[in-house]
Amino acid sequence: MAKTFFITGTDTDAGKTFITCGLLEAANQKGLQTLALKPVAAGSEETEDGPKNEDAIKLMASMSIELPYAQVNPVLFEPAIAPHIAAQEESRLVTVSRLTGICRGALMKKHDVSFIEGAGGWRVPLNDREMLADLAKELNTPVILVVGMKLGCISHALLTAESIVRSSCRLVGWVANQVDPEMNRFDENVETLKSMLSAPCLGVVKWKEGADSQWTGNQLDITSLL
Repeated sequence: MAKTFFITGTDTDAGKTFITCGLLEAANQKGLQTLALKPVAAGSEETEDGPKNEDAIKLMASMSIELPYAQVNPVLFEPAIAPHIAAQEESRLVTVSRLTGICRGALMKKHDVSFIEGAGGWRVPLNDREMLADLAKELNTPVILVVGMKLGCISHALLTAESIVRSSCRLVGWVANQVDPEMNRFDENVETLKSMLSAPCLGVVKWKEGADSQWTGNQLDITSLL
């Protein structure tokens, strides 16, 4: 049976796409068929095939199964701003029920492991009543938390983990991703998080200039997920 995970982060710059590509590579190295979805993305660039999101393009390059761009990233906003604000400005309504249907359709493609990447942090509004986190709950998808390792990350990580549990979702793993190359007491912060987060640490990814998904995948251990 295929396994699907929802990827969230402590904030918008935690490195969700970077780590998701690494998770895809780690699964690819095990000979598993992989795919990834970015249901909502804010921030587009023009390509010869129309506007696309850079993160969605990276996911498509890292997954082993081919899907049309529209299935990988069905909702795309031009400005890189909060999705609900972008939707209001474009007079568009994005709902959890619509995203759920789209994701379930894409996940019908035969595969072994899939990742659904969120937008921003855990509590990101989609509209006046719903959060993107509700998608993970609706799909009954376990959650992986990417912790952007920088000053203040311990509080962000613990609050996010607490919110995930309160949303009736399961936190099944987390990744320490160093986003600040000059972070003081990096190792001590990682050890604190290991002792305070109930889910297993899937990997500690230290800052490396020009790191690619293969290198990142080598830093991750997905055994507990499988």
